[in-house]
Amino acid sequence: MDCGMGEVMLKRVLMIAFHFPPLHGSSGIQRTLKFAKYLPEHGWEPLVLTAHPRAYAQTGGDQLGDLPQDTVVRRAFACDASRHFAMFGRYPGWLAQPDRWISWAGGAIPAGLRMIRRYRPQLIWSTYPIATAHVIGHALHRLSGLPWIADFRDPMLDEHYPPDPLTRRMRQRVETRTLRHCAAAVVTTPGVLRRYREHYPAAKYTLIENGYDEPDFAQLPLQRPATQRFTLLHSGLIYPSERDPSALLQAIGELARDGLLRAARFRVVLRAPGHEEWLQARIAHYGVEDMVEVAPHLGYRDALADMANADGLLVLQATNCNEQIPAKLYEYLRLRRPVLGLTDAGGDTAATLRAAGVDTIAPLDSVSDIKRALLRFIDDAQAGLAPLPGESAIAACSRSMRTAQLAQLIEEVCYASEQSRAEPSLRTPWRPE
Repeated sequence: MDCGMGEVMLKRVLMIAFHFPPLHGSSGIQRTLKFAKYLPEHGWEPLVLTAHPRAYAQTGGDQLGDLPQDTVVRRAFACDASRHFAMFGRYPGWLAQPDRWISWAGGAIPAGLRMIRRYRPQLIWSTYPIATAHVIGHALHRLSGLPWIADFRDPMLDEHYPPDPLTRRMRQRVETRTLRHCAAAVVTTPGVLRRYREHYPAAKYTLIENGYDEPDFAQLPLQRPATQRFTLLHSGLIYPSERDPSALLQAIGELARDGLLRAARFRVVLRAPGHEEWLQARIAHYGVEDMVEVAPHLGYRDALADMANADGLLVLQATNCNEQIPAKLYEYLRLRRPVLGLTDAGGDTAATLRAAGVDTIAPLDSVSDIKRALLRFIDDAQAGLAPLPGESAIAACSRSMRTAQLAQLIEEVCYASEQSRAEPSLRTPWRPE
């Protein structure tokens, strides 16, 4: 972009994201981190506006070096209402609308304006969840006049989520305002794309799925144990309603009582699942403590190595999440390990597995179907007959390819914005620092 006098203005995008290193425990980190990593290859310099680490319940430094040192990252004031404003375990509900990190907006909006004045980006991009990110994106869009792309990693509302009526009304207000004012909305699954087109047909939508980053998989240590004990691994969060493993635990218990599974030959590892007390109670209820292990969090690349060394990888996704796809699934596919998908056959997760050539799928809530699928899966995996994703399906899921899609959308939005106005419309005088 030529500014005259021979000077070339760098093309920059302001990226608003709560999930960013040093936070750990959320797969959402990877989306923003990898977009920021690869956008410069397409001529766009990322400016990252994120939250102060105090807002994160868990932190770790294992991914802080994934971006070049000169990448601009601003960490604005933010608190978690459930931890910082609570007394005797309770906190005022108005401090958590539309989410527990609404205090981030108070720090991020002025910080974002300073970044806009100093670095002069051409576009704003914000990503949900957290809903406050879109609150910030909308405010900066209105104050600066810059075009805005809103990224929805999940739908903001489901039929029964969020259950609190006030939170639901606030989220709906944020969702409606976002889709009314953003230049484009990005979604991650075909199901969410269909839903938003039905409910908000006036908005412009683009599908950019999650994926994997090839360099993260270089030189992973392969140390599969010599034991004959088959390890089935689930890596990542398990939610009581969306990924309830109770039917699986019951199936394992029944197969053990029938002599078809033995602890000496089989185990399930639930890695960094969250809700540990609830899970341990469910494991004890079904009497499978000798075959199901709740394992602690690992750093990101150690977690990838953990997956690479498993005999099989487990997907849990309930019917009420048919329009969602676990981000971890794309890493599973890249590893080319056998995958057992416990999910509804009509959902987007099952469709993604089938498109990759994986048909080892059973309903998450059917004990009898899980028993049949689990025994078949173990036999096929041990015999080297389990279906594995094809190379072309894997290549299409790379973060580099996903970023190319985003860069193209950014170019289109910026071009349309330039065509629609002769000069930037700012509510405050433009004085670069």
